[in-house]
Amino acid sequence: MKAIVFDTETTGRVEPRITEVAYVGYNTTREVEFNQRYNPEKPIELGAMAVTHICNEDLIDCPSYKEFKLPEGIEYLIGHNIDYDWEVIDKPDVKRIDTLAISRHLFPDLDSHTQSAMLYYFYGVDARNMVKEAHSALCDVINCRLLLNKLIHKIALLGHSINDMEQLWEFSEKARIPTHLTFGKHKGKSIQEVWETDKGWVYWLLKQPEVDPYLRLALEVLK
Repeated sequence: MKAIVFDTETTGRVEPRITEVAYVGYNTTREVEFNQRYNPEKPIELGAMAVTHICNEDLIDCPSYKEFKLPEGIEYLIGHNIDYDWEVIDKPDVKRIDTLAISRHLFPDLDSHTQSAMLYYFYGVDARNMVKEAHSALCDVINCRLLLNKLIHKIALLGHSINDMEQLWEFSEKARIPTHLTFGKHKGKSIQEVWETDKGWVYWLLKQPEVDPYLRLALEVLK
């Protein structure tokens, strides 16, 4: 098993720690399913609690968050906004495949690219039942695997063959370099359009210390 679809639930925005981990195998003949809650050894933020419905009391007897480790042999982590989950488990040495980036790349005109929104796009009313337990880690990874299959089918319709995990990772890496902005006063506009109409803002953004590295690549090309 080289690739897993992976998701975490965490304590919140400030120095997050895992409260739940789930993963399922991808592109393997052996079905793998893992779901475990962990004691983060710090209070869960109210905002996170309201999303995940995991409370501090639920985790008292769970193993410490420090005990989680990826299974041996994993080369690829797949997830929706996978960088967040990768960072919260201390950035293991694996390649990341981001279904959020692929969704934005393939469907730039959609008004939302959340995992639930993409499921509604592909499955219509049937998605209602699929997302009832969204933000449960196991539900999220099962849904993410379904979403990824749809995205790969769309990639094939566009004439690009994905024959192995390395090709999928390469496509994800290209998809991470955005063509449109997803925040700020130019949200929704193409980067090329913003460069042509507001170069000053682009130069200002490039000076900011925490610009996403893939966005920085897209902006640097224009200079």
